[in-house]
Amino acid sequence: MNAQLERDYEAAKALYAKHGVDPDKALDKLKDIKISMHCWQGDDVQGFMNKDRKLTGGISVTGNYPGAARTPEELRQDVEKAYSLIPGRHKLNLHAIYADTDEKIDYDDIEPRHYAKWIEWAKEQGLGLDFNPTCFSHPKSDDGFTLSHPDKEIRDFWINHCKRARKIGEAFGRETGQPCVTNIWIPDGYKDAPVDRLAPRKRLEQSLDAIFQEDIDPKYNLDAVESKLFGIGSESYVVGSHEFYMGYGLTRNKLICLDAGHFHPTETVSNKLSALSLFSEGMLLHVSRPVRWDSDHVVVLDDELLEIARELVMNDLLGKTHIGLDFFDASINRVAAWVIGTRNMLKALLRALLEPADQLKQIELAGDFTTRLALREELKCYPFGAVWDYYCASQGVPVREEWLQDVKDYEREVQLQRG
Repeated sequence: MNAQLERDYEAAKALYAKHGVDPDKALDKLKDIKISMHCWQGDDVQGFMNKDRKLTGGISVTGNYPGAARTPEELRQDVEKAYSLIPGRHKLNLHAIYADTDEKIDYDDIEPRHYAKWIEWAKEQGLGLDFNPTCFSHPKSDDGFTLSHPDKEIRDFWINHCKRARKIGEAFGRETGQPCVTNIWIPDGYKDAPVDRLAPRKRLEQSLDAIFQEDIDPKYNLDAVESKLFGIGSESYVVGSHEFYMGYGLTRNKLICLDAGHFHPTETVSNKLSALSLFSEGMLLHVSRPVRWDSDHVVVLDDELLEIARELVMNDLLGKTHIGLDFFDASINRVAAWVIGTRNMLKALLRALLEPADQLKQIELAGDFTTRLALREELKCYPFGAVWDYYCASQGVPVREEWLQDVKDYEREVQLQRG
């Protein structure tokens, strides 16, 4: 390791020690946190099951930066490059449309064997896998409804798809030795104000109950449900609202997924975590950056990301919260997007781990709000960067912006050769 990095780290340790914070212990905790990196940043949510279909479901990816992955092999290659530049050992989040098979299959045909190459690769890489049924980009979702569809035949198609997704999640967990979080999100909703808001929600409730009818050992698979405020084509009404899924998750003991972009612009996910933690089985985070609501920009080290991390650390919620990322930007290098976003999530967690939580809580409890504000502001200038640099070096990944040249070389030598 670079001697200057070690000296900077030792100096940082001395400063943090004044507040009873041990950076060595903070880094030990950070090593155990797994971020679930989303595969769909690498190919703009296209997948490999129906390459000729347009992306639907109120989702849009903008930009035409060259070098998107075209095959499972290329996507795994890109993911490996990203992980090589990110400290720690993490997970990969797959959507059903990323099946790696030569068979011609429909969404309700998927089985674990169609993802065998992903499983083998994850085991070789020492990674966990998460999973999502893909309830969009299919003829049976073109009218904007899936699990809440008034046509029972179409509902049954999506119910079967989600059932099979859970079995794939179980296989992922069994094979990798790490529980798979299988998260259900659907695009169902109306562009204009509906007459009947209740009936679709009743149908969705019944569909979900059918999907979860089979018990699966949580050692292998954990179920999650994800809400949304609105989408393109469902601006006036979304069946799976936050209130719906919060009620469903609490009454059925499911993980409740909070996506940072799926709420009113003035709402923040960070403020929901402590409340939900009191009553929920657990939580799943989809960390994104909603520049204009759910625009899914690459995660930056902004106030909300820092506050999300602080809530998780300060309130000891890391044990019941699964952290995943969800953004897609086709206007920049896609590997760089993964690296920037994942490193920023880890930076935010480290910043939180380096705060004197017990000291700050005691100050607040004593009613000394002057000291609370002053200390929190001064801590922002403490040498967190020196601790982060030391961590990256100790994990064998580039320090600071050194990773960027690696990505540019990879882009020139690999991605731009794809045509």
